[in-house]
Amino acid sequence: MARAAVLGRLTWRAATVAAVRQENATARTLVLDVPGWQGHVPGQHVDVRLTAPDGYSAQRSYSIASAPGTGRLELTVQRVDDGEVSSYLVDVAEPGDVFELRGPVGGYFTWQAAGSPPVLLIGGGSGVVPLMSMIRARAAAGDGLAPFRLVYSTRTPATLLYGDELAAATGVEIVLAYTREAPPGSARPPSRVDATLLGGWGPERMPLCYVCGPTGFVEAVADLLVDQGHPAGRIRTERFGPTGGAS
Repeated sequence: MARAAVLGRLTWRAATVAAVRQENATARTLVLDVPGWQGHVPGQHVDVRLTAPDGYSAQRSYSIASAPGTGRLELTVQRVDDGEVSSYLVDVAEPGDVFELRGPVGGYFTWQAAGSPPVLLIGGGSGVVPLMSMIRARAAAGDGLAPFRLVYSTRTPATLLYGDELAAATGVEIVLAYTREAPPGSARPPSRVDATLLGGWGPERMPLCYVCGPTGFVEAVADLLVDQGHPAGRIRTERFGPTGGAS
């Protein structure tokens, strides 16, 4: 049974685009029908492969945005300059298109509702995507779960992902950090995530920390958390970029 499950995750499957949803000017969510999909755990990602008529193929990894058990898989993709796969998914793909994916992949950067301690989520840019899967899974599980806190760093209000959904989230404290342009009337000027912003939840609460984003962001935030006294074993990281993985 275990071997069959592993083989299932490694098998390339046809994914059909059922719908697309624009998140901002350079990112959108693709809602996918994937026959034979075995389900996922919040925080996991998939590999996506595009193949041209001449046989050339390119593949990239993308975090899953949807909660488990919704019947369809959602990927939120941020266009990357000169990105072969992201440019197609953000600018070209439309309902009815088919491409390949395999997964889910990953077991370390995942969240389970049962017995969960308080959860501190820290995302930079599209690093918020797997964290959104966790937030959605928490909402689907109902009341009585451990509290969540999301610290989300983004450049400007225009680059924010899931803004309306986050504003309506319950049981989750949302802290937004704008690095280039803050909304009018914002009490905090544009700045990066720092010790003050992270200080709202100290190590005395013993949260499980999830940090996702570009490599430099993840390393800086993880260092801040350790400096504040959070045990390294309770800090889980996922990074993307030149030396990272899913995005």
